[in-house]
Amino acid sequence: MLEIRHLKTLTALRETGSLVEAADRLCLTQSALSHQLKELEGRLGCELFVRKSRPLRFSEPGRRLLTLADQVLAQVKEAERDIQKLLQGEAGRLYMAIECHSCFNWLMPTVDTYRNHWPAVELDFSGGFMFEPLPALTQGEVDLVITSDPQPLPGIEYVPLFSYEMQIALAREHPLAAKASLEPGDLADQTVITYPVERARLDIFKYFLDPAGVTPAGVRTSELTLMMVQLAASGRGVCALPNWVLAEYADAAMLAVRPAGEQGIWPTLYAALRSDYRHLGFVEDFLSLARQHCLQHLKGVKRADD
Repeated sequence: MLEIRHLKTLTALRETGSLVEAADRLCLTQSALSHQLKELEGRLGCELFVRKSRPLRFSEPGRRLLTLADQVLAQVKEAERDIQKLLQGEAGRLYMAIECHSCFNWLMPTVDTYRNHWPAVELDFSGGFMFEPLPALTQGEVDLVITSDPQPLPGIEYVPLFSYEMQIALAREHPLAAKASLEPGDLADQTVITYPVERARLDIFKYFLDPAGVTPAGVRTSELTLMMVQLAASGRGVCALPNWVLAEYADAAMLAVRPAGEQGIWPTLYAALRSDYRHLGFVEDFLSLARQHCLQHLKGVKRADD
C-alpha cells in the first residue's frame, strides 16, 4: 500500500538527484532509504528509477507516482494550513527585515505565493543598509529577520532555511582564475567589493579573511548586487556572494567563480523570530514555503539541519 512517506521519498529523490542527498533530506540513513525503495518496488512489482543514472532518471511508473505525489502532498499541506487557520485564526502580522541583501530574488516569489494562502496576514518589509534588524526584532518592530549571522539574544530563535556556498567572483581573465580554489592570502593584494555594511557581518571577512589574519589591499562598496558583479567582471576587484546569486552569471560566462578554500565555505541562512512567534500557523507556513521554494529553485543550495 502506498503511504505518504513513499511519496515524500520519491519527491526528495527527484529534487536532490541522489540517494545520499535524499536520505540526508529525509533524516534517514542511505541504507534505510534504499530498503524503503526496494520494499515499495517489491510491492508494486516494478522499478521506479534507473539505478546509477546521471542525472537520475525515473521509470514510467516512477513518473506516474511523482505526479501523484505532487497532487497528494499539495493537498496534505493545504489541509494542514486550513487546520492552522481554524485553530489560530487567519489574520496576523508578519513584518520582515533582511540582512542577506541578495535574498530578494527568492523572497518575493515566496511572498507572492504566501499572500494567496494567507490574504488576511498583514505583510511589510523594513530594510536598508543602515537598519539594524536584530535589535528591531527584540523590540517588536519586526517579526522575522532573514540573516546568516545569528546572535545570542534573549527570546530569539533561529530557524535554518538552507545552506549555501560563499563563492568568490572575479574577471575571467584574472590571474587568480587559473586556480581551482582561492586561499585568504590570494586576496591580500586585491580590492574586495562588498555591500556597505560592517565587515563583521560579511561572510568573506567573517569566515575567510579575518580567521586567517588577512587584510585585502582595498575595499569598495556597492548597494547593488548587479553592480558588484559587473565591477568584478570588469577586473575592478573581487566579490563574494552566495552560489545561487552567482550561478546565472557564471553560466552566462560573464565571470569566473571559485570556492573559498579547497573545502569551500557553507554558511546557513536563518529566519530569526521571537520565541512567542515561532509556532504560529501563519509563521510556520511562511517558513515552510520559503524553504521549499529555495530548495527547489536556487541552484547549489542544500537543506540545513534543523
